[in-house]
Amino acid sequence: LARGMSDIVKQVEARTWSPSSWRALESLQMAEYEDKALEAQVLSKLSKLPGLVQAAECEALKADLAKAARGEAFIVQGGDCAERFIDCEPERLEAQLKVILQMGAIVSEATGAPSVRIARIAGQYGKPRSKPTEVVEGHGEIMSFKGDNINGYEPTERKWDPKRLLEGYWHSAATLNFLRSLVMSGDMGAVFGDLDLGFMSKSAEHAQSMTYAAGVRKLAKDPAPATAFYTSHEAMQLNLEEALTRKVGGKHYNLSAHLVWIGDRTRQLLGGHVEYFRGLSNPVGCKVGPSMSDAELADLVRVLNPGKEEGKLMLITRYGKDKVAAHLPGHIKAVQATGIPVVWQCDGVHGNTITAKSAGLKTRAFEDVMAEVLAALKAHRECGSVLAGVHLELTGQETVTECTGGCACVTEEMLKDNYETWCDPRLNYKQAIEAACTVARELGPLCVETSSKPKRARRG
Repeated sequence: LARGMSDIVKQVEARTWSPSSWRALESLQMAEYEDKALEAQVLSKLSKLPGLVQAAECEALKADLAKAARGEAFIVQGGDCAERFIDCEPERLEAQLKVILQMGAIVSEATGAPSVRIARIAGQYGKPRSKPTEVVEGHGEIMSFKGDNINGYEPTERKWDPKRLLEGYWHSAATLNFLRSLVMSGDMGAVFGDLDLGFMSKSAEHAQSMTYAAGVRKLAKDPAPATAFYTSHEAMQLNLEEALTRKVGGKHYNLSAHLVWIGDRTRQLLGGHVEYFRGLSNPVGCKVGPSMSDAELADLVRVLNPGKEEGKLMLITRYGKDKVAAHLPGHIKAVQATGIPVVWQCDGVHGNTITAKSAGLKTRAFEDVMAEVLAALKAHRECGSVLAGVHLELTGQETVTECTGGCACVTEEMLKDNYETWCDPRLNYKQAIEAACTVARELGPLCVETSSKPKRARRG
């Protein structure tokens, strides 16, 4: 049942918001710097640099997300767990864009609806960690690696360094410039024409997947409509995000990305991250895990989308495949009772991370990731809701061996063959493409309203 505004929501709304109002509150997972003068110098420089995206683009994404929330489009969001400065190279960047575009095209071919392609790129350089320190042989207890924005991966580079925030800006700018110019070149036909699903030949759904691929390859003649993309990252380091916030036409936008989200570890209703996010005009996201109560989620959507704006707030659920049925229906009903529109997305990776017994490395099973996504889709349909998209950690690299399973047949014993990640394991190229085929098959045709009549009847 709908309930009135809670005391927490009243407390939050009584505050006067500004890009810096978060500073009066506790903000978890933030790096604190010893050299305050250097930190101030870096942030001052960042505050004067151009934004990486335009406010109009953020509004365009908001409109696209609203369509997805209505079941008229589908979101494919993915990329590295944490980008690395060393991967800011043409071949790797092109591969990242290619896999996202191909996944989106596969979903569009199967559903008859547009895909909204969002990359975790050009800014995903910071990561929250479960522990601030770790013990490394030969070095003792040192700071945990929190992403290239904060410190280096090598044990000798673990000191938090504010200069890295500026390095992150330059790498993000170079990344986005390369990807935009790649798309603007008009030479993107091969991205779709080269799609090869031969590796799925032993799959029971191979024939249907080949049908999707045949449709995608036709885009090679006119790829432009299928190459638009947006950028996103977790906004963890709030002083960096504040420095890249700009006032445009009376509204405040974080112009470091089109979409930014709050992580499951930093979503405290009275914390600094929620405070900062509530004043942004960007579309924003928030991770929703099994520890969030129904009432807390209802309060969260009231705080982050008080204007009830379509496409404004994305809720990214991440429970673990065996916990979806226990938590998602209650969360859906709690949000429905508020009357506030949201964009539901399933993160199938973060709740399904395990440590491989044979290799001793963090991994995820492809089958577990897909099980969570399909369980979420089922729950939304049963609750009269819409699963608007998926959110996956993945790479365009074919030889990476970080997640097991799928038609790529990666076993635990193979993980050490090419385990690149410095944080969490990612689906490799083949696993990501197979994931798109799996999701596309389960979605089926979506109902896309036109000026005359629906193109296809919606299934489920």
